[in-house]
Amino acid sequence: MGLFNRMKEPVFLKESSDAEVQLKKLKALEPLLNTEGQNVIKQDIKCLEYGIAGEKNIEFELKNSHMPIYILHDIYLKDRDLSAQIDYLVFTKKICFVIECKNLYGDIEINSSGDFIRTIEFGGRKKKEGIYSPITQNQRHLELMKKIKTDNKNNILTKYMAGRYFEDFNKSVVVLANPKTVLNAKYAKKEVKEKVIRADQLVKYIKAVYENSKAAADLEDRLLAWAQSYLDLHKVVEKDYTGKYDKYKVNIITQQNPDQEVSTHTAEKSTITVDEVPVEETDIFKELKAYRLYKSREEKIKPYFIYNNNQLKDLISIMPGNKEELQTVAGFGEVKANKYGDDILKIIKKY
Repeated sequence: MGLFNRMKEPVFLKESSDAEVQLKKLKALEPLLNTEGQNVIKQDIKCLEYGIAGEKNIEFELKNSHMPIYILHDIYLKDRDLSAQIDYLVFTKKICFVIECKNLYGDIEINSSGDFIRTIEFGGRKKKEGIYSPITQNQRHLELMKKIKTDNKNNILTKYMAGRYFEDFNKSVVVLANPKTVLNAKYAKKEVKEKVIRADQLVKYIKAVYENSKAAADLEDRLLAWAQSYLDLHKVVEKDYTGKYDKYKVNIITQQNPDQEVSTHTAEKSTITVDEVPVEETDIFKELKAYRLYKSREEKIKPYFIYNNNQLKDLISIMPGNKEELQTVAGFGEVKANKYGDDILKIIKKY
């Protein structure tokens, strides 16, 4: 018997990444900086590209796993002063795998105390340095997930049950995405060693943990609801990625008046504002909401399984023009974009 009865392949409910948005903004900003600023931003771009490449390696493994799983990429959770940026949540019928991606260069050693030590080589000389434990980092992600889920329960008993069995259904795993990284965990404790794997071992690891789990497999609709519940908790945060480079910006000359110097702050494209109307009262919001209701009744599912209100607002904010752009909207992976994309894009093009 397979893991599931009907679902056969992995499905990304959220595939886009905040890091990719940040990368585009930094690349657009680079030409507007002086030499010092360009050197700074190039290093930041390099680090971003390195991190994105690591996550792409994991994405490749998951997409080619041929497992019936739901996947959320780059999820941001927040509860009061606590927050967590989670690289991947992978949902099977028994277990949610909370994945921390590390695209580390150099050789990684985990000692008997659980310390992570990296050895890097420069000019023929080797240097050792301690790095922050990704296991500790990911454990904090799980603790926040647990807190949010237990706080959302209605009574003492359900709160207790949610907290008591949380670790049985949610597993932390750190994935080393750089294929050149050498991992030495010979002296690491078993409970530590089991939480760190290489990217090429990820699919095998998920299957093994799933098969060894004594938990009962859930129904497909409950699996989707489980994954969707975390997608609904995802916070879309407007971040300023460019503020740190303000001091490096150079003045530019406008083509209309070559004698006038204009700061890059004022040279940005201006926008025209009109009296604001709540987005819920706009025609496009109402039409997209009506389409969602129609499809949900047709497929006999909850409307928010297609897209929730936050995702609906993101559609209006981004106004995608094609399926590739549609996949930058939270909740729209390749499968969902192909399934509903033509209808959604047809509605958006009317406005």
